[in-house]
Amino acid sequence: MKRVFLTLLASAALAFAAEKKSFPAHWGQQPQIQTQDYGDLPGGYGKGSSTLRNWINANLQKDKLAQSGGTKPAPAAKPLYSQDFEKADLDKVPDGMLVLDGGFAVKLAGSGKVLELPGDPLETFGILFGPTEKDGLCVQARIHGTGKGRRFPVLAVGLCGVGGYKLQVSPAKKALELYRGEEVKAAVPFEWQSGKWAQFKFQIRKVKDGEWQAEGKVWAEGTAEPAAWQINFTETTAPTPGRPSIWGLPFSGTAIQFDDLTVTAVK
Repeated sequence: MKRVFLTLLASAALAFAAEKKSFPAHWGQQPQIQTQDYGDLPGGYGKGSSTLRNWINANLQKDKLAQSGGTKPAPAAKPLYSQDFEKADLDKVPDGMLVLDGGFAVKLAGSGKVLELPGDPLETFGILFGPTEKDGLCVQARIHGTGKGRRFPVLAVGLCGVGGYKLQVSPAKKALELYRGEEVKAAVPFEWQSGKWAQFKFQIRKVKDGEWQAEGKVWAEGTAEPAAWQINFTETTAPTPGRPSIWGLPFSGTAIQFDDLTVTAVK
């Protein structure tokens, strides 16, 4: 008898809560209460059972998704390659990375580790890493450099090997450039910030037979990623297979640091 009384009391309380705040019509019919537990409901709907609570939460989530575009965000792609240098030995280059030239080595920076290129000699140096492909890859890296007077470093990430494609920041030109080999294929104005980490993102994707698109963007740490690609060009010659890369020219005489290298498949 006591159990029946408690059930009736809970049902009466639910009805009272529903009267105080009605559920939106598009939620449809609320579920039949099956559990006898009793607690606070989300959304200011008073108190009720866990069955009702779960139903309300599900509908609130659907409404939230609808307001933000109606679909759940796609899960992040699993990297084909990832290197943050935290487990790498100091004063060495991690296994699997091919140094083309330059005194690259893992160094301490604050509370973490980075890959560092010394500020001397003043030449262009690079490293290859990750899988070998001709298209369908996106490479990302954080790069830190500093200017000195009127001298500035040159920073870049690349795809398709040594003679492939580069997304390059050229502070002295105040430009963001796309290279194929040594040829500039596209350039846009760009204001680089000395002494701040810059996030590079560069991909090459096949559009159709005989056509590829190279796309890049760079943004300062602490700012939002640009929604659109900042620079691109259409390639009609098939890219040569090669590995992703990072590049630096320490023309200012100060070290260049690299961190958080990732390679993912283009969606």
